[in-house]
Amino acid sequence: MIEVIDDGGVRTLRMAHGKANALDVELCDALTAAVRDAEASSARAIVLTGTGSIFGAGVDLVRMLEGPQYVERFLPALDRAFWKLWFASKPIVAAVNGHAIAGGLILVCACDHRILARGKAQLGLAELKVGVPFPILALEIMRHSIARERFAEIVYRAQNVGCDEALARGLVDELVEPAELATRAKAVAEELAAVPPRSFALTKERLRAPARAYLEPRMRAAEAETIAAWQDPATLAAVRAFVERTLKR
Repeated sequence: MIEVIDDGGVRTLRMAHGKANALDVELCDALTAAVRDAEASSARAIVLTGTGSIFGAGVDLVRMLEGPQYVERFLPALDRAFWKLWFASKPIVAAVNGHAIAGGLILVCACDHRILARGKAQLGLAELKVGVPFPILALEIMRHSIARERFAEIVYRAQNVGCDEALARGLVDELVEPAELATRAKAVAEELAAVPPRSFALTKERLRAPARAYLEPRMRAAEAETIAAWQDPATLAAVRAFVERTLKR
């Protein structure tokens, strides 16, 4: 589910879960554990990547339709994965090998540097197109990762964009040729790892401090509100309709 590759001081975490790395309870828990283990290891930096032509296709919506009990398990697991990734003390580089949609793009933006392979990849936030509200943590990750003047448009319009537009909108930091992705990601990871670990960790902690101060007193109540909204019959009907439209393509 998460392939771990150690190369020098860089640990690569490669998501390999089904055809699209769709986020479900199992992948979220595996990602949380993998980042936690990487933080405890001798690795100085982390690279997060996907498999084939997909980095991450977002939430597994078919699983969401299993019922309210699954939603109650899944959303906390999703928050734990986002939290562990965004607040990790070590530098994390996203090597975006392909499509990064909805939750997949939030994983990308939770990393400290984002490199996208040129090609046919589409990036975007599809949550409102699907009909589900954003978890509060996911919105804060995006708010702190992309330009303020593009934030509302990217959230509300739920449009997918190609590589050049993803760079222009600040969804990624740089574009490289596909054959160069792994090498470039490792080079950036090594560059960030060259900073004394405590200096990097303190700086990152202080950059994230305003978001953390905002989130911590609100997370429990906001998570309960999000679970209730995702369980709402109107939300589930919208998700079911989206899944049916997608399967017909």
